[in-house]
Amino acid sequence: MMSSGVGGAAGSGAPEAEACPYLDTINRTLLDFDFEPSCSVTLESGPHVYGCLVCGKFFRGRGRSTPAYTHSVDTGHAVYVHLTRGTFHCLPDEYVITDPSLADISAALHPTYTEADIRALDGNSALARDLFGRRYLSGFVGLNNLNKTDYINATVQALAHVRPLRDYFLRLGGGATASIGSGIINGAGDGSKKKRKRDDSKSAPTKPISTDPSTHSSLAQCFGELIRKMWSNERFKATVDPHMFVQAVSAASKKRYHIGRQAEAGEFLAWLLHQLHVGIGGGRKAGSSIIHDVFQGTVEVTIRQRKQGEKGGDGIDDDDDRAGSDDEETTKAKEAERERKKAEAEREVIIDETTMDTQFLQLTLDIPEKPLFKDADGGLVIPQEPLVSVLSKFDGTSFSDAIGRGGIAQKRRYRLRKLPNYLVLHLTRFKKNEFTVEKNPTIVSFPIKNLDLSQYVIQRKGEGKETPPMEQEVRAMGVKDLKKLLAKHGQGDIAQSMVEKSELVEACVDFVTKSLPDMLADKYDLVANITHHIPAEVGREEQRDLLQEGSYHCHVQHKGTGQWYDIQDLHVEETMPQLIGVSESYVLIFERKGGLA
Repeated sequence: MMSSGVGGAAGSGAPEAEACPYLDTINRTLLDFDFEPSCSVTLESGPHVYGCLVCGKFFRGRGRSTPAYTHSVDTGHAVYVHLTRGTFHCLPDEYVITDPSLADISAALHPTYTEADIRALDGNSALARDLFGRRYLSGFVGLNNLNKTDYINATVQALAHVRPLRDYFLRLGGGATASIGSGIINGAGDGSKKKRKRDDSKSAPTKPISTDPSTHSSLAQCFGELIRKMWSNERFKATVDPHMFVQAVSAASKKRYHIGRQAEAGEFLAWLLHQLHVGIGGGRKAGSSIIHDVFQGTVEVTIRQRKQGEKGGDGIDDDDDRAGSDDEETTKAKEAERERKKAEAEREVIIDETTMDTQFLQLTLDIPEKPLFKDADGGLVIPQEPLVSVLSKFDGTSFSDAIGRGGIAQKRRYRLRKLPNYLVLHLTRFKKNEFTVEKNPTIVSFPIKNLDLSQYVIQRKGEGKETPPMEQEVRAMGVKDLKKLLAKHGQGDIAQSMVEKSELVEACVDFVTKSLPDMLADKYDLVANITHHIPAEVGREEQRDLLQEGSYHCHVQHKGTGQWYDIQDLHVEETMPQLIGVSESYVLIFERKGGLA
């Protein structure tokens, strides 16, 4: 973890560090570093805000006439921490403090993780204890609801358990620099899409993309800090306040997602992924950020729409057909001519068909409408649909109705070409009309493990299904080919820890025989499930907004024990996997089997 002694030497011209006789005045139970570092007197925020370790309040500056200096003189509170750098200072004596007993405060302020810490996270089942004696499991902590921000909490809980995304932001703690596509941050498939595309096209590899957290947007920095605090086992309290992240979301969305206003978690997730992609330096090029490496897939879209010929209108003359204007034979002749011209006009209508490949970060699935009629007992029937029937939109053969630009009716066909390592499915439950928001309560049942999507991935003509190499072929490969094989399937980090060729060969054989077949089979396991729950109320007939009155839950699994947890804001409780598949799921995140070592 970050030490105060190292941080004390950071500032240029800083006084020499020395021991402090006031350390026994620190009151850790009053310390809360989850809020924005802004001065409690002037309300200013900036890089030089200090936290008083005696009363827990934040003050600006430490020079004379600053709020922090004045507070130290008036109250006798002498120990302060720089909320950005993590250095400790004694005021008004103006010297830097170095003491091992302050390491726990540094860990609570800015959690940092080593590679060994990150590898051990998923297998850790030991409960940590906060200052008040409450036990909690790191990574499965509650997030405070700041008034209808449960959709933000559920989305963050889901993304915090996407392993490559989590590891990426954990490695950036303490200002470290990470790389995309080098195998350093792709421990669970990062960079796999980019490398796979390069290998398929047999193009020369490019240099890894370095990312510096100091250049990230405020939203990306706050998201990373929140993830690091959620997975820390050295917190002073068993819950986390996402105050800074919610404020960053509100500012970046121009109050589209704001405190006190409920929103759809599916739309927020799509917006957040795009903002994180842009915020960490991603561009339009595929694989330019960790977001694309993890979530981006490819779908082929075929659009059909009617296109009129050059001849405008129907070509039918507007004759005077009033009674008595023509005899009977003339009238019949005009009617026959009208029908002939109408048939010609219909033949002139042609179908314009275009096909293009496009990338996606999530797939939107339409749920069948709920029934209009009631059952024998007078209640509405809540239907159940299996996920495979909802996925028929992407079977590659059926066309669905859509409205294109300019209100033109279209028919679209979707064919999945490449699936990502983490697949996000958004079930459209809400529909807005002129008066309120309606919710579709249809239950979409799905398997928790071994969701087979191979039938939906359609290869082009001439493209065969990739098969794993034989064990003998792997043992005959050189070091360069072995590393290329691992990097192609997003396992480049395995080669980083190998020194001898024999170790690398055995690691490749183990990967090819155990994990690679599942990866190539397009089988997925559930990682997170976001549900929307409406409280049961009887005798309420008036119209109501189901989106505003409902709340969001998130189901996530502990990898080490296999136990599933139901998290709603501050409430974390165990749940059975049988209940997850029959819940009112809204957003599903699946992980490709075999993609993780």
